[in-house]
Amino acid sequence: MDKKILLTALVLGLVAIILGAFGAHGLKKSLTTEALSTFEVGVRYQMYHALFLLFVSTANFLSLKEKMIIFYLVLIGVLLFSGSIYLLSTSSITLIKTKVLGPITPIGGLFLIASWGYMFYSVLVKNSI
Repeated sequence: MDKKILLTALVLGLVAIILGAFGAHGLKKSLTTEALSTFEVGVRYQMYHALFLLFVSTANFLSLKEKMIIFYLVLIGVLLFSGSIYLLSTSSITLIKTKVLGPITPIGGLFLIASWGYMFYSVLVKNSI
């Protein structure tokens, strides 16, 4: 599981860097300043959580079950939060109907919050740290 978490963290980080560069260079002329800023929020949160998963993958004080729960909370959260932000912010050029995605962004945010909250709880209840 540690390898799966580590590889996922690396892929999320890699994709965040690619999307960040694409946003800064490829989308600069196609999106409004506000839409580009929104796109960058998705990239930033994706990278934050890639780094978080890197930490989780090496954290010896977490059990395998705790790591698995955090992993899935982060993965679902990033897909819903950052993914919906990418689609919402680029809808003017992709012409994808994004009306349904509005409520998905905060649900993704709740998953991300839950991942941090669950790790906090996991550390709080341990006596061995």
